Amino acid sequence: MAHILIVVTSTDEYRKAGYRTGLWLAELTHFWDVADEAGHTMDIASPAGGVVPIDPESLLVSGVASAVGLDGKMAKRYEDRAFMDRLRAALPLAEVRADDYDAIYLTGGHGTMFDFVEQPALARLIAAFWDQGKIVSAVCHGPSGLLDVKLDDGKPLLAGRKVTGFSWAEEKLARRDEAVPFNLQERLEALADYDKARIPFAAHVVEDDRLIAGQNPSSAHSVAEAVMKALANGR
Repeated sequence: MAHILIVVTSTDEYRKAGYRTGLWLAELTHFWDVADEAGHTMDIASPAGGVVPIDPESLLVSGVASAVGLDGKMAKRYEDRAFMDRLRAALPLAEVRADDYDAIYLTGGHGTMFDFVEQPALARLIAAFWDQGKIVSAVCHGPSGLLDVKLDDGKPLLAGRKVTGFSWAEEKLARRDEAVPFNLQERLEALADYDKARIPFAAHVVEDDRLIAGQNPSSAHSVAEAVMKALANGR
């Protein structure tokens, strides 16, 4: 069975606005459910380690929230004391080694736009996963963590590769376009072959060799399935 590293944000608020932010919980739980059912083990790490903030909007179960993938399965994890206690003791990124894992998964939540970028420890870790022939995956705003990754040959990981991530249209619909520090779609397009779903918030996954990315929260389950398939196939 595989050992998977899941990386989450440590940031709990926007810098330009008073909104709270943090991990988009379903992007963790949907992946966790699929990997757990497949028999794999997982660790959770974050830039700062310790308590993981949860975006309060990710706990909603109506309106737009239900349309982007929040359901009863996420609620069951939220009610599970043992599972939620894991979010009180995330491993600090500086203490994590790629050698101990078979794949890495970067969850989203707007907090990642503040602490997944210009984060040397994370960039080095992802590069190590890739250079060791391991799976690198991300969802929603999680691909922010891929922007600064350079490989042993000095080239960006994303250079010329196919990828997806939260689109600017989705950012506007979420009414966070004035609060985020940058346009993720634009930054991804500058490095990679960016692709998105025709309909905002529709599940969409892009695979390029060992790089697997999902566009939005409703893509987390499909990203997990793609990662499980890649692990089974020895990718």
